[in-house]
Amino acid sequence: MKIVKLSISNFRGIKETKIYFNGHTALVGDNNTGKSTILEAIDLVLGPERLSRHPIIDEHDFFAGEYVSSKERQSIIKIELIVCNLNAEQQRHFNNHIEWWNIESNELISNPPPESTEDDNVYPALRVQFQGYYDENDDDFKGDTFFSSPHLEDGSLSRFYNNDKRKCGFLFLRTLRTGSRALSLEHGSLLDIILRINDIRPKMWEDVLEKLRDVQVADKPEIGITEILTSVQNAIRKIVPSEWAKNPKLLVSNMTRMHLRKILTVFMSTGVKTSKGKDYAAPFQYQGTGTINTLVLALLSIIAENKQNVIFAMEEPEIAIPPYTQKRVITNVIDKSSQAIFTSHSPYVLEEFNPKNILVVQRNNEGYMTVVAAQYPPAIKPKKYKEEFRKRFCEALLSRRVLITEGRTEYDSFPVCARKLSKMNSELYNSFEALGIAVISAETDSQIAPLGKFLKELGKEVFAVFDKQTSDDLAEIESNVDYPFEAQEKGFENMVTNGIDIKALRRYALSLVNDGLWPTHLSENTPNDIMGEEELKGIMKTFLKARKGSGEAAELLTQCTEEEMPQFIVDTIKEVNNLVVNRSDDSSREAEKDSTEETDLNPD
Repeated sequence: MKIVKLSISNFRGIKETKIYFNGHTALVGDNNTGKSTILEAIDLVLGPERLSRHPIIDEHDFFAGEYVSSKERQSIIKIELIVCNLNAEQQRHFNNHIEWWNIESNELISNPPPESTEDDNVYPALRVQFQGYYDENDDDFKGDTFFSSPHLEDGSLSRFYNNDKRKCGFLFLRTLRTGSRALSLEHGSLLDIILRINDIRPKMWEDVLEKLRDVQVADKPEIGITEILTSVQNAIRKIVPSEWAKNPKLLVSNMTRMHLRKILTVFMSTGVKTSKGKDYAAPFQYQGTGTINTLVLALLSIIAENKQNVIFAMEEPEIAIPPYTQKRVITNVIDKSSQAIFTSHSPYVLEEFNPKNILVVQRNNEGYMTVVAAQYPPAIKPKKYKEEFRKRFCEALLSRRVLITEGRTEYDSFPVCARKLSKMNSELYNSFEALGIAVISAETDSQIAPLGKFLKELGKEVFAVFDKQTSDDLAEIESNVDYPFEAQEKGFENMVTNGIDIKALRRYALSLVNDGLWPTHLSENTPNDIMGEEELKGIMKTFLKARKGSGEAAELLTQCTEEEMPQFIVDTIKEVNNLVVNRSDDSSREAEKDSTEETDLNPD
């Protein structure tokens, strides 16, 4: 069974969205774009234990917190899923609710003729939904799950019960929150799920409870508690019949089976020994975070092996796990599940996915979410994509804004200059990291336009810096990026040496000589205190071009003050900063204005 389509309306930060899945999926995007909300939405529909919580939803689960219906509209959360790839048992179980899904056109076939269901692109599918609302009469939040088809005679929908959900085999793992109870016997824990899958029902509760009831605590006279309890008993007997307060004891607890399920947990060796030479074991949740998460994901593998047709949804499985373990766990879970859906910020996780299975999530201030499959970048073949994913493409996929540089030298230089300027004047400048800007090298000016188009189609805000271009090439770049910045010279090294303060250039050149770092093949033109300005610029251009891509230009620029840096670099960084900061301020003012207007209209 696989999820092929998800529709969300009025849930948390999402006013409206439709998402199409193509098998195993990684959801990526900036923080607070709604990736976790997507998984929570799926859990509301398919999670067998989800509706047992009270309240099922609350006011914060409604978009913008507006849960009270008005005359104009009913405030209702609606989440609908379409799943296909049903096995024979699932098709028998859901027989009356089966519909048909075309995987090529990504749509349901309404009332298909029998022969169309034999098409290779058409599969039996199940459409189910969650509806949640606020009941003013009961002053409570309510919600339930239903089959979306067919409608009953009165127009209502049949309920989608927990037993039905278990047939779908969905498991949502909130890594950090689940880890602490993964190896307890609490209902819904991973250990409990494994036991139920294997039809194991431990018959131990009564024996354990009986033994605990016989365990007396602090019954030795020298402790003193027994004497106090006897005094309590004597005081009570002066007021009530003697049989009412007979023989008080200090016992372990008044535990029930439910208490035991919560407190029983697996102990594991910590690798240390006590003073008596015994191995010291501690509860599972006291292990290191990395150990907990690794073991949690190992339990998932066990569940996948036993359950076979299972859908996993996981939040950031990479947390506190080293890269090699991330890759092994992800590939293991993918191999053993019918579908795995991850949210992730890890390049080691994301590089295990074909780009078409990486969904880039964007959401605007009105709550409308768009989700776009990444695809391969322009002019990049699959093998090269795999080799360069971590250093070139991953950060761009995960960010909201991207700065494209023409080559590696600019890629190294602009971020460090922005960082240096922000330290010298934090009121005017921010680092690119603080602005949420990822930097990516196009590696040649001919790739700026196609790379810009690719990133804009993913919903990114695209900046670009580049050398002087022909009018046609400039027009092509301008039509494919949001904010182009063109230098007025050809060659970054020329722009740097001609634009930098000559004192800073001489200072850096002499430091190379004094530190013994000046290259021997340029020994005939070694910089000195009396070398003329034009001669110094010429030899430093030669030096920087010879060291192109080695970070020398960036090192030179980081040793400059704001006044010493080339004006093009300073102006570009300042304008990028203004574009991002001013727009953020405008959005805040607009939100504040809307809030004020709403308050004025609703004085109560």
